[in-house]
Amino acid sequence: MTRDSEDRYADTKLLPTEISVLKELKALLKGAEALTADSSIPVKFMREFTEDTSPIACYINNNRIVALTLRYCALPSLPTSLAQLTGLQKLDITGNQLISLPESIGNLHDLRELYADANQLTSLPSSLSNLRRLRAIHADANHLTSFPTQLCQLPRLETLRLYNNQLTVLPESIAQLTELKDFSAGHNRLTVLPESLWQLSNLRTLNIAENQLTTLSEGIGKLTQLRMLDVAHNALTTLPAALGELSNLTSFLYLSNNQLNGLPDSLFERLPHLTYLNITDNRLTTLPANIGKLASLKELRLYNNALTTLPDSIGNLTHLQELHLMNNRLTSLPESSGNLTHLTHLDLRNNRLSVLPPSLSNLNRLRYLDLRANRFAVLPSSIGNLPNLEKLDLRWNKLSAIPRWFEKLEERGCAILM
Repeated sequence: MTRDSEDRYADTKLLPTEISVLKELKALLKGAEALTADSSIPVKFMREFTEDTSPIACYINNNRIVALTLRYCALPSLPTSLAQLTGLQKLDITGNQLISLPESIGNLHDLRELYADANQLTSLPSSLSNLRRLRAIHADANHLTSFPTQLCQLPRLETLRLYNNQLTVLPESIAQLTELKDFSAGHNRLTVLPESLWQLSNLRTLNIAENQLTTLSEGIGKLTQLRMLDVAHNALTTLPAALGELSNLTSFLYLSNNQLNGLPDSLFERLPHLTYLNITDNRLTTLPANIGKLASLKELRLYNNALTTLPDSIGNLTHLQELHLMNNRLTSLPESSGNLTHLTHLDLRNNRLSVLPPSLSNLNRLRYLDLRANRFAVLPSSIGNLPNLEKLDLRWNKLSAIPRWFEKLEERGCAILM
């Protein structure tokens, strides 16, 4: 026989006020058909939190509720009594049908992390400004039309995620978030950015992609702690020279899907730690010669541009593992390409190549070579000596004859597509 749910909560030694909140939440969850009639919100120890994937649970420490998870429960609202969980530090209400949060949430003075992604929120309560210990707010994929300025009063906020909303402007007061390290305002409707944004000198991650930005200020060069920058999918025609001052960029730089005709010569001067660069889907015809200074680069994506040549300095990218050059206008590759001895993927499809440099025989780690839709009549026999080649794609070329070394590659397990 199933025990009464009230007895289950009583066994936890929780405060009566917290038990009362759980009962009210239980009723809401049953109304949303997220809990069955004979079930209750599971009560677990906080040490289980990091490995637990339960969509519904509360977590206790010293007989107080410190974390509450109500994910994807179709909840239309939250009770005002939620404020009685005064020890709550983490609240996850991702994936519900909430159009607002109760003002009483501002009484959760110990709250550190709020996850409210994928709801229908059109605004956030002004009382959030009371949560002086709040470190992270996740409100991606909602319907926010204006930036909640009350958030600028949160002195300890380190993470602010507002991706996929309907924001049109950011306030000048955003500069007050001096501890902010991770800011995402991508996939909104921003056309300009406030100069005060560049005062957030502690930022490590900045996502302003998928907006309607036409320019970036030289002030971006002040964000010297940035590790990742995403400005892709905007309408940028030029980049500020100061972008090259971001010498701590280590993970990703996304510049794709803009309208760039060229890159500033200073861009690659001081980015020695960058590992991933994406400049696809622009209008580039050339690359700066100093691209070879990206000494740590592992992946370079340049497809869907109008490149006719590559600089010889490309051969200095000796840590490069993937080079994607499809859909350009290349007629040749520099001999220095053979210095890319860590390369595993080389995509050259849809260019105007008729020859390959002999030095490509040095690419002993190459696994995938895509030469589709070029102008090859013959291929160098040295390709047949690439020891790790797994796939050679030659479709939509017109080879004058089938090379004998194809058979050797196929015997070794390499797939050849013609």
